[in-house]
Amino acid sequence: MTAGRDDRDWLATLIAVQEGRFPLPLLDDAGIAELLRSGPRIAVVGASSNPGRPSHGVMQALVRAGYDVVPVNPRESEIDGLRCYPSVTAAVEATGPVDIVDVFRRSDQTPEHAREAVAVGARCLWLQLGIANEEAARIAHDGGLSVVMDRCSIVEHRRLVAGR
Repeated sequence: MTAGRDDRDWLATLIAVQEGRFPLPLLDDAGIAELLRSGPRIAVVGASSNPGRPSHGVMQALVRAGYDVVPVNPRESEIDGLRCYPSVTAAVEATGPVDIVDVFRRSDQTPEHAREAVAVGARCLWLQLGIANEEAARIAHDGGLSVVMDRCSIVEHRRLVAGR
């Protein structure tokens, strides 16, 4: 089995992020710490009621850490007692603005979420561990958002904010 062009592009982008060679600015540790300390409201895109999914555990941990979290997934109606919305736009229309759009989706699906993050006036597009996409980063950056890629929001909270 050989990797397709999309897989190679994703891997090249991920490596560029990890090696600090990404062509667009990404939020550094200080910026991430400042963002997380500001008490942001976080839309978790790809949230899941399945306890085996990383998005489920991260969302629960973010709630336990005191963040106001709104789950986003068109296939879910409620997750852990929180109403789930089919899109970030629907979540914002129903509940108010979000600061971070925290994405648990395949890299090739992230540009649509970047456009939505810009449209709703979020402050940051956050792509979770293993997720990197230059087009999504460019959309967010050009729309005035900070960008985080290939980092876990709760791991960064624990490392930079909670000191664990």
